[in-house]
Amino acid sequence: MKHVILAGTVALTMAAAPAFAQQTTPANPGQHRDAAKSDAQKTGTVPASDRTFVMNVAKDGMAEVELGKVAAEKASSPDVKKFAQRMVDDHSKANDELKTLAQTKNTTLPASVDPKHKATIDRLSKLSGEAFDRAYMRDMVTDHQKAVAAFRAESKNGKDADIKAWAGKTLPTLEEHLKMAQDANRAVVGTSGKK
Repeated sequence: MKHVILAGTVALTMAAAPAFAQQTTPANPGQHRDAAKSDAQKTGTVPASDRTFVMNVAKDGMAEVELGKVAAEKASSPDVKKFAQRMVDDHSKANDELKTLAQTKNTTLPASVDPKHKATIDRLSKLSGEAFDRAYMRDMVTDHQKAVAAFRAESKNGKDADIKAWAGKTLPTLEEHLKMAQDANRAVVGTSGKK
């Protein structure tokens, strides 16, 4: 997918080069850059790095909801069940916001969970009780550490203003999820050691 996007970007750049060469340079060089940025945002063109972020978030968000549903059935710890329900609620809301944002950017999001996340869901679905709790919470800590890092980077370095703003708005919720995941993980690891 990245190669296709890169190849398309290179082809578009090469096709557009002669047109850009004929344009006159504005008195203020920043003016041209700002005009190009606003034109890109008007047409829904999303820079490759922002598009990759959106696609990864969409895949991760769908998986969080599905894993939360599995956890609601399989978990034995009330803390894990509570955390799982929060994942379903918050990630469903974020997924809906992302779908709306993607539509404004003429970007089609994946419709189902990708194979990598499906394998995780299948692996966890085979567990139950305390074994499920430990494995699920361990994965949730790792996943949310990665998510917080990705959203933090996008909120600082994103090129598309709308996507960058959404990442910044969503980041505090993910930071809260990470803290909750760490707390619940400590609780289930602590209880398993008492046997």
